Amino acid sequence: MAERPQNVGIVALDVYFPATSVLQDALEDFDGASKGKYTIGLGQDRLAFCSDLEDVISMSLTVVQSLLHKYNVKPSQIGRLEVGSETVVDKSKSIKTWIMQLFEKSGNTDIEGVDSTNACYGGTAALLNCMNWVESTAWDGRFGLVVAADSAVYAEGAARPTGGAGAVAMLIGPNAPLVMERKYTGTHMTHVYDFYKPKLASEYPVVDGKLSQTCYLKALDICYGRLCEKFEKAEGKPFSLSEADFVVCHSPYNKLVQKSFGRLVYNDFLRQASYLEATALAALEPFRNVGMEESYSNRDLEKISQQVGKPLYATKVEPATLIPKQVGNMYCASLYGGLVSLLHQKAGALEGKRTLMFSYGSGLASTLFSIRFREGEGHFTMSRISSALDVANKIQSFITVSPEEFEKTMKIMETRYGANDFKPVAKMSNIRPGTFFLIGVDALYRRSYDVKQAEAAANGVLH
Repeated sequence: MAERPQNVGIVALDVYFPATSVLQDALEDFDGASKGKYTIGLGQDRLAFCSDLEDVISMSLTVVQSLLHKYNVKPSQIGRLEVGSETVVDKSKSIKTWIMQLFEKSGNTDIEGVDSTNACYGGTAALLNCMNWVESTAWDGRFGLVVAADSAVYAEGAARPTGGAGAVAMLIGPNAPLVMERKYTGTHMTHVYDFYKPKLASEYPVVDGKLSQTCYLKALDICYGRLCEKFEKAEGKPFSLSEADFVVCHSPYNKLVQKSFGRLVYNDFLRQASYLEATALAALEPFRNVGMEESYSNRDLEKISQQVGKPLYATKVEPATLIPKQVGNMYCASLYGGLVSLLHQKAGALEGKRTLMFSYGSGLASTLFSIRFREGEGHFTMSRISSALDVANKIQSFITVSPEEFEKTMKIMETRYGANDFKPVAKMSNIRPGTFFLIGVDALYRRSYDVKQAEAAANGVLH
């Protein structure tokens, strides 16, 4: 019997987000919102967005081509390609089929996988699918490739500042520097209407914000409990946050991430975790017998749990919040933008560390899983990943537009959704070199793409 692949996980990563962005404090002034509503209340700094030159397909093409080039991966080395997205461009044709243009030139059309869709969970579904393939008897020795990509847009109003856009590509294989600890996974799925997109003529969702937050926190509680049970059964000792060096959460907005970590601390309190000091125990003791359903609406508990967890938040969570706060909600890519942030912020200090990853998609699907970091070997190492991500330069290259320009772009994008027979009107100067862009959509709704030439020659980008 052939030896099964070991240390299967994420071998390489890359991230892409649009250069066009708007500052959240400027949006506060423009919308007439109270000072700090978006920057403190939501915890966001900036919002990146697509003009009509870009969409989920162009972002996916950009991040995949960039990853293949940076890590010198030949298109023939990919055996499975899974896309996670909730941004609907076509109700039948998968985003994966557009990406296949990057592989057809090498003659590789033998690539399994299509798209996974369930709100912000699709990227995790795609990741687990690729992991399962590499670990199965169907694996043919090639890499899996996961793309998590979305353009998150909302109708004019209170939810619009929680938008964003971006894509993350992940190469999956054995001997990975980011090893998935498969036995430590907790999943919770059920039926609920907290956020959904029933209006097929519109890109905007129907959102019950209060319900969605409760569903998110409840899913986190359940997933955490299930992960703890599996860990304790395997290791013979209790699990708590002391067993995890970092925590990365899906981030619709940063304030919810802060609440989520406080929730984990509260769970540890109820489970009598030994790391909690006397002052923390005293502060949380009045909430010991609060019913679980009641606890989700208890503002005092929410405030105290965040205060108790604040020192740990700074070390375990804050390093993973850079891109989510600067780019905004990337839906399926959001969780993995947090992982990229962690690799960027803690480069060189992750060897042997563990991070928890919480993925949530409304509707509802959720999974809490564990990644263990190792330096890796040969061509694929953590140090190479952190360098190739080039996060600082990408953030520094933001083009900041006015809220007026942002609103104008949103109105144009409304007319472009589901439209045909048009060419983009946005400025080419507003996209970075090497970025794929939409040339136009013809009368039969067929979309055509090209790549900005300046870096095509310099970096060998296919087009």
